[in-house]
Amino acid sequence: MKFITKKSLPRRTFLKGVGASFALPLLDAMVPAATASSKVSALGVRRLNYVFMPMGMDASRWTPKSEKNLDELSPILNSLQPVKQNTAVFTNMELRPAYPGSHATSNSSFLSAAKAKVTESTDYYLGTTADQVAAKQIGQDTQLPSLELAMDLMQTVGQCDNGYACVYQNNLSWSSPTTPLPAEAHPRLVFENLFGEGGTTEERQAALRQRASLLDSIVDDMNRLKQQLGKSDQTKLTEYLDSIREVERRIQTAESDSKDNPLPDLDRPMGVPASYGDHARLMFDLQLLAFRGDITRVITFQIARETSNRTYPEIGVPDPHHPLSHHGDNPEKVARMAKINAFHVSLFAEYLEKLQNTPEGEGSLLDHSLCLYGSGIGNPNVHDHTNLPIIVAGGASGGMKGNRHIRYDKPEPLSNLHLTLLDKAGVKVDQFGDSTGKINGLFGPRKN
Repeated sequence: MKFITKKSLPRRTFLKGVGASFALPLLDAMVPAATASSKVSALGVRRLNYVFMPMGMDASRWTPKSEKNLDELSPILNSLQPVKQNTAVFTNMELRPAYPGSHATSNSSFLSAAKAKVTESTDYYLGTTADQVAAKQIGQDTQLPSLELAMDLMQTVGQCDNGYACVYQNNLSWSSPTTPLPAEAHPRLVFENLFGEGGTTEERQAALRQRASLLDSIVDDMNRLKQQLGKSDQTKLTEYLDSIREVERRIQTAESDSKDNPLPDLDRPMGVPASYGDHARLMFDLQLLAFRGDITRVITFQIARETSNRTYPEIGVPDPHHPLSHHGDNPEKVARMAKINAFHVSLFAEYLEKLQNTPEGEGSLLDHSLCLYGSGIGNPNVHDHTNLPIIVAGGASGGMKGNRHIRYDKPEPLSNLHLTLLDKAGVKVDQFGDSTGKINGLFGPRKN
């Protein structure tokens, strides 16, 4: 490792080992003394995180009771209690480019605010998604301009939904109107994309046999670096590397367990935790590590796929999700769908709490991130793209006002929210999709 002799450590400092490169979290030693007292304001909002949920929600159990705040959270949103001071919930946002209405356009329009070309072939055409607009401006100084993740690996091609090619449902992120970016659902491949080299399955297995952990090859350099740091930075570095090692241990355990599991799972790639919840938590933890190490500042995560027939026995819902979403107003089916909604939100809430509890500068990772969670469908029973379930969390360093329920009398374009979040992250665009202007009142003076 190259030793640094300047008064401040460069932000893009890495520990390099055999087949691994570890970007470091923000340390006090990286902030010049002259700016140490204003680290939060100097950092500002520097990350954008988009989490997509499929097939809408039950509005009666989702919508907060108060017209203005989240003092009394709804049943589906109750798990947001620990982070509600940093959270805003929106009611009556719409995704008009997704009409005439389908699962495919719910997914494709969510981040593009563009109308998908109706085709079953390879001449598909959409639009550049918000995450990729951001990646082109704020992703060029990081190891990865953006990171695309999912919970399902679907290789289906052709027509998937009402004359739309499967590509519209499979890919949340598009770097151009004709270039979808495939998402990765296998934790090991994500981990190696962040911290180590890839290769074939056989090469990766050989690499695992050669080293008990990717971290072992950088232990000496880590210890030498620690000698240059103060106690606070030493603690941060140790905690960060311990987190990486723990994630790696969980991935290895999942891979080992999968070898003894004789039951195939078409929706779940081999080598991931057996339960959906454990898999999702691991994928969220990988996102936290990517942000903490400043490996990327833009992430998209498809927490489940449109038309997914996944069941959720771990929460007492053995019914496939997609048929439940077409509930026909059957109270029992609606209640079971709402349990899935609440489960998905709870996993997101756990992630937000971890971001909130991870210090960075004089704030937290959550303070310096804007996290958008939502769906491109409101009422799934009728494929409605109005009154979408939308949550925004974080952004305190940019002045975001939390504990808020923002309800519109008339449908508000989701693209206006995209435009607003891009602007707060320092991404300057005049218009996005069908936007009519920025959202008023979501942000106030910066937190100092």
